[in-house]
Amino acid sequence: MEHKLHLYTGDGKGKTTAAMGLALRGLGHGQRVLVAQFVKDGQSGELNALRTFGNAYVFDGAKLEGFTWQLSPEELEAAKAAHRRSAGELLDRLNAEKPQLMIFDELAMAVQLGLVEEETMWQLIRTGLSLGEVVVTGYSAPQSLREQADYLSEIRKLRHPYDQGLEARPGVEW
Repeated sequence: MEHKLHLYTGDGKGKTTAAMGLALRGLGHGQRVLVAQFVKDGQSGELNALRTFGNAYVFDGAKLEGFTWQLSPEELEAAKAAHRRSAGELLDRLNAEKPQLMIFDELAMAVQLGLVEEETMWQLIRTGLSLGEVVVTGYSAPQSLREQADYLSEIRKLRHPYDQGLEARPGVEW
């Protein structure tokens, strides 16, 4: 069976939710699932839930506290170094875990922000596709990724309470 590359991108809410739904579906079919998040702090509810499944592996790589535009130049360089190290460690984990489904949450955004090199993204994707299905999410995605994705879903925001000042809520936004 040929493995496929999925991309969930756009400014709407639900990219990670869609990816985690696919992870849950795979787990329900007995698949080994690996989830790695980029550009996030590692505190989301879905990661806590996934850790309860024996066939799920949550990769605790580089975490990002706050937003990149709030970081000092030194903090941004440290975040870049941490994300690049983490991507290398993730390549090793893929080969060790041999998952049938991989979720690279916000990897597209990490590339757009310069936290991960585009070539490193492709190394992760190629390695992942040699093992199973690969899902990449991110608000913004490099054109090369948009062109190569077998599944391309663009999630568009029409309305969101955040625009009226509502903070992100646990269990809904994270």
